[in-house]
Amino acid sequence: MTTGGRVVVDALLTNGADRVFCVPGESFLAVLDAFHDVTDRLSLIVCRHEGGATFMAEADGKLTGRPGIAFVTRGPGATNGSIGVHTARQDGTPLILFVGQVARGMRDRDAFQEVDLVAMFAPLAKWSAQIDEPKRIPEYIARAFAIAMSGMRGPVVIALPEDVLSAPIDAVPIAVAAETQPRLRDADAAALQAELARAQRPLVIAGGGAWNQAASADLATFAARNALPVAVEFRCQDFLDNDHPSYAGALGLGAQRALIALAKDADVILALGARLGEVATQNYTLLDLPRPTPRLLHVMADAAELHRVYQPALAIVADPRDALARLAEVPPVSDPVWSVRTREAHSALVASRSAVPVAQGVDLAAFALALRERLPEDAIVVNGAGNFSLWVHRFFTYRRYGTQIAPRSGAMGYAVPAAVAAKLRHPRRTVVCFAGDGDFLMTGQELATAVMVGAAIVVIVVNNGMYGTIRMHQERAYPERVVGTQLVNPDFAAYARAFGASGEIVETSAGAAAAFERALRSGGPALLELRVDRSALTPSATVEQIRKASRHDR
Repeated sequence: MTTGGRVVVDALLTNGADRVFCVPGESFLAVLDAFHDVTDRLSLIVCRHEGGATFMAEADGKLTGRPGIAFVTRGPGATNGSIGVHTARQDGTPLILFVGQVARGMRDRDAFQEVDLVAMFAPLAKWSAQIDEPKRIPEYIARAFAIAMSGMRGPVVIALPEDVLSAPIDAVPIAVAAETQPRLRDADAAALQAELARAQRPLVIAGGGAWNQAASADLATFAARNALPVAVEFRCQDFLDNDHPSYAGALGLGAQRALIALAKDADVILALGARLGEVATQNYTLLDLPRPTPRLLHVMADAAELHRVYQPALAIVADPRDALARLAEVPPVSDPVWSVRTREAHSALVASRSAVPVAQGVDLAAFALALRERLPEDAIVVNGAGNFSLWVHRFFTYRRYGTQIAPRSGAMGYAVPAAVAAKLRHPRRTVVCFAGDGDFLMTGQELATAVMVGAAIVVIVVNNGMYGTIRMHQERAYPERVVGTQLVNPDFAAYARAFGASGEIVETSAGAAAAFERALRSGGPALLELRVDRSALTPSATVEQIRKASRHDR
């Protein structure tokens, strides 16, 4: 006989989990007690906020391709942790969140911190459930792993009543069967070849969550052999080496005009794993709804995603990884008519990386360009959400898969927790994260976690004294009527030092490189506060320019 809590932990181990992120709660004390006996096999990372814990688990899922695991308590813990679940759903990341729950006999009495967790998470997760029968714990957890990994990957939430966890039971954990994903059929491979052979202006769009290094290499081979231009979805820039001659850029926020024109002019679009959501399609203006004018060839592992928004000319249910492995081996299109177009698209991208010097503060474009030259190819660059990330996406060059960790959901507060998770998963690799001043203070307390676990991350806080993205939209819609977007910030460097990390303020571009080297050599978590020009809202537009354009449009 054992306890339900111990069976939960044994089930995690049986299904290959090796790390758990949590904020402890009395609702799952039996699980915490079980962790005590397996610390040699299951690393428990204690966080300072449930949002930080679920962000860490989501980032870990991105990096490993296996479900990231988090535990939070009922009520406030669950609501705080929901942000990571939403991010995992929008990003297609495998994640399992376990939430302690009130005892079964107290349900529906408005018990202390009671929330109907199944109902709460139903619209956010792929599956939400509550385990009310202790003997079914192995069944539920195996199913959670299977659902998180199948089709379009995503989050699962399991509620654990505390009396189920403390109950004495006799149950043996079971492992989920090996991951299964639909394979590309011979007929579909032949149909894709025929479509490309007839194309005049094709474009490949890669995206989604189920990728790995092998898929990235196969995409590079397939694109090179056929001289195909390749765009990637928002924050999927590491899917293809950005110096690859086929790479045309990212269809995200701040996408280059040349790339948007390339997509609009295409006669065939091959979407590999890409969901083609609002951001990638530039507010659903890139492709006609519901039947796009270019012939859309859509390859997705999940049949439910294929006709969600667009009606493709060719809908293929297949794992993009398997599809690319097959496509990389098929005979290439002979003498493709679009090869010049591909070269021009890549040249336009390279030209867009030229930085325009700024008048004051740290030149963020120059800083990102310098990092591109300084960091090794396997360095992991993490960012949260905000206009500051536009500089990173535009001027930094990602050269291999697994080096860009960022929230496609646009969730602020992601950077620091995700960077901690990345450093724990890859302790020998350099991990740098970018956060805006508003973005950073949402989860900056996870610096305490970084110090506690010895995660030597370098945090770059871009300080412009405002919520920059909202200010940009504000100036476009209501020029000169500034309200609710200005910030009064602390001394971020002193804040970092208070946690035991190193901290430094950088006010000019001249001192940025040396400060970054000191941060790398610090031996522990380090923070650089970059004070930047407040008038620069995007890499290509200042406050004044946005106001002028807005007045002209009116």
